[in-house]
Amino acid sequence: MNKNNNYPLWTPTPQQIEKATLTAFLKKMNLQSYKELHQWSVTHIEDFWREIWDFCNVIFSQEGERLLNLSQGIFKPRFFEDAHLNYAENLLRPRPAEQEALVFWGEDKVKRKLSYSELYTQVAALAAALKSMGVQQGDHVAGYIPNTPEAVIAMLATTSLGALWSSCSPDFGVNGVVDRFGQTRPKVLFMADGYFYKGKWFDCLEKIPALFKGLPALEQVIVFSYENKPLTFPSQESVKTWDEALKPFGQTKEIDFAQVPFNHPLFILYTSGTTGVPKCIVHRTGGVLLQHLKEHQLHSNIKPEDRVFYFTSCGWMMWNWLISSLASGATLMLYDGCPEGEILWQFAEAEKITHFGTSAKYIDNLQKTVCRPKDSYDLTALRMILSTGSPLASEGFDYVYEAIKADLCLASISGGADIVSCFALGCPILPVWRGELQVPGLGMNVQVFDETGKSVIGQKGELVCTTPFPTMPLYFWGDEGDRKYHATYFETYPNTWCHGDYAEATPHGGFIIHGRSDAVLNPGGVRIGTAEIYRQVEKIPEVLESLAVGQEWQGDVRVILFVVLRKDAELTDSLKDQIKKQIRLNASPRHVPAKIIAIIDIPRTLSGKIVELAVRETIHGREVKNKASLSNPEALEQFKNLKELQE
Repeated sequence: MNKNNNYPLWTPTPQQIEKATLTAFLKKMNLQSYKELHQWSVTHIEDFWREIWDFCNVIFSQEGERLLNLSQGIFKPRFFEDAHLNYAENLLRPRPAEQEALVFWGEDKVKRKLSYSELYTQVAALAAALKSMGVQQGDHVAGYIPNTPEAVIAMLATTSLGALWSSCSPDFGVNGVVDRFGQTRPKVLFMADGYFYKGKWFDCLEKIPALFKGLPALEQVIVFSYENKPLTFPSQESVKTWDEALKPFGQTKEIDFAQVPFNHPLFILYTSGTTGVPKCIVHRTGGVLLQHLKEHQLHSNIKPEDRVFYFTSCGWMMWNWLISSLASGATLMLYDGCPEGEILWQFAEAEKITHFGTSAKYIDNLQKTVCRPKDSYDLTALRMILSTGSPLASEGFDYVYEAIKADLCLASISGGADIVSCFALGCPILPVWRGELQVPGLGMNVQVFDETGKSVIGQKGELVCTTPFPTMPLYFWGDEGDRKYHATYFETYPNTWCHGDYAEATPHGGFIIHGRSDAVLNPGGVRIGTAEIYRQVEKIPEVLESLAVGQEWQGDVRVILFVVLRKDAELTDSLKDQIKKQIRLNASPRHVPAKIIAIIDIPRTLSGKIVELAVRETIHGREVKNKASLSNPEALEQFKNLKELQE
């Protein structure tokens, strides 16, 4: 290992390269290097994805040989139009009956395990229960749900029927849930009776009346016990316990998997809600399965019986990504609750985790608390650490190899809910360079463009993809004519997906991500839309308007909230506490600002839009280049050299 960027921090041994699944794929394709394979994958798109299909043994039925329909160009590609398959069937394919399918820790309060056989049986019973409730192909089922075995079972049961699944974590307030599920109108909602965080119990049952009020299409709520205890609450037809729902179907042994077209909807994921309510991104069944198989087996070297962990909630795309590793025969490591302290390393040691996924912020926190897992825990089984959510600093790379384990592949990865996968990620047969994402994903022609649309190396610019890939969104829910979809990704450069990441391609063939190129807030690696904050803050009577930006602070980003108050109001500590409570309860704890500052006026464009980016540049002492577009550029003066932002 060497901290000089001219040397790699880790290089795989010849034995590690030989054992990698990616090496087997290279041999099958009669190619010699990753660079050669990647080039072939983006110039022979149909052939590449067909090879992934065969290599990963996708279960499917198909008539005809049509592969890729580009009649609408990269904007709306149609992959494998003649193929039919079922996502859940590929995740629940036959395995050794007693092999563990999942291991669950709910902080230090709850521990459970399920074998593949037990998982299959429970999915079969729940799928039959959902079918009896009228859930059928194309319906929407949602989870307001912690990261528990029941979340996995509910998702697999839903998708086994050809229905759509979406989820968000229970720390969202009811308004945040309604902002999401209210658009897509789920028929059935799963939730827990509560959950633990930092050892404290949070009750969820009290939210049920508000959920029915905010989700008028909702027909059934199914509640399970987080601690796997008997549940008792006032009986009503529209609310059942998990046990009540499954009891009539306990003898169900087989699942009648609904074979759906490759491009049939599977998941609904949600954007952060920057300019309004979150956009609902619909992803296709076959695209998610193929992309995840490729990323798991070739990029992450996940093999049958590996034990894969990612610290995630059910409201983040990494949860969907994690659960898909069942399709590669892995055991899921599920953790729910607070990650503080060393509990995740206790989990890693006790359960012999092979793949440990987390956020860059978590790694940064470990470094600041001088935690050295390698000194206290047996991490012999650990082969890969994955990091995402925000860019991992070069010092974070150093820390992993110095304090966690020297012999592993550190994969800093980057993608998003937009593609429920990655643009750039790890490669087990290539070196890890300090501060860099190793490679562009196979089948993904990822580049960095300058303002003129020229591909550049060693310069900062926009991260783009110039060829179609199967996890491009099928559509945005309710987006008539695909106008929002086109405006989001295809207006910056012709026939090119522009992702909105500020990035840099490196001479090593990797990437450095410098952050989002838009106004999305990103504290601790969690993307937050400003509109979600505004909607809550401006319910406070004393607040007329508000503006939120991210301030670069101590290697991370913290949320700064500026408020315009009524003339007779004062920003007291009591009012600040009221604002924070409103945000915490109705958005999430992650949305709560680090600083709240009173201002007189909010800068706006000539058309009346708030200009977060101009304020963000001003508080960092950077020049705002296009003041002519502002109706009140003098308002920026109040954001300069603020004493509160130096603390």
